[in-house]
Amino acid sequence: MDDLSVKDGTGLALMRVKFPEHHISKLPKPTKQQTEAVRADYKTGIRCMLCGAWHHKDVIHLDYVGHAALTHRLLDVDINWTWEPLSISDNGLPAMDNMGGMWIKLTVCGVTRIGYGHAGDKQGGDAIKEVIGDALRNAAMRFGAALDLWHKGDLHIEEPEKKPDAAAILRGIANSTTLEILQGNFEAAMLMLPKANHAQVSKVKDARKEQLTKDSK
Repeated sequence: MDDLSVKDGTGLALMRVKFPEHHISKLPKPTKQQTEAVRADYKTGIRCMLCGAWHHKDVIHLDYVGHAALTHRLLDVDINWTWEPLSISDNGLPAMDNMGGMWIKLTVCGVTRIGYGHAGDKQGGDAIKEVIGDALRNAAMRFGAALDLWHKGDLHIEEPEKKPDAAAILRGIANSTTLEILQGNFEAAMLMLPKANHAQVSKVKDARKEQLTKDSK
């Protein structure tokens, strides 16, 4: 699959085609010490010729596919692709979880997969755009988009299958702060966990829903 070109791929297979070099950007990943050094004395930083940002001269860069390049690929695959949040807040906007992130559903060629986005330390409108872009990249990776950039090792090395942490997922449902977030966490859990856990997921969800409903009265 890695040897395919865009002209060779069709449908969802096109999602796994490697991105051309001009669609790949450079993301600086400074260490905490490097960030603090530049913050204390901006003259220790440089205007980077790779990414255009001002950062420590020894910062390493990671390859990544940006929002525009990913949107270009999604449109090539399916002109009618869509995304939607897993839940909606009381004011009609996509609901964020208690960590500032958002779960989404990405639908391409009639297939839907979930993804999660977070803006790190960003605030305000830029943070919202970062959350959406990050969630789209995360969900698109489930279709194989830019998988070679996400993976830092050999894609073909056999690794033991990692099972979802059911206990942590159930705690997330039990700690949901609103009915909208609860619904989003519940839907995500039903997608991630095997059917053997679904009854327990529903039980925890129902208990939390009852409590949230009482608290709102």
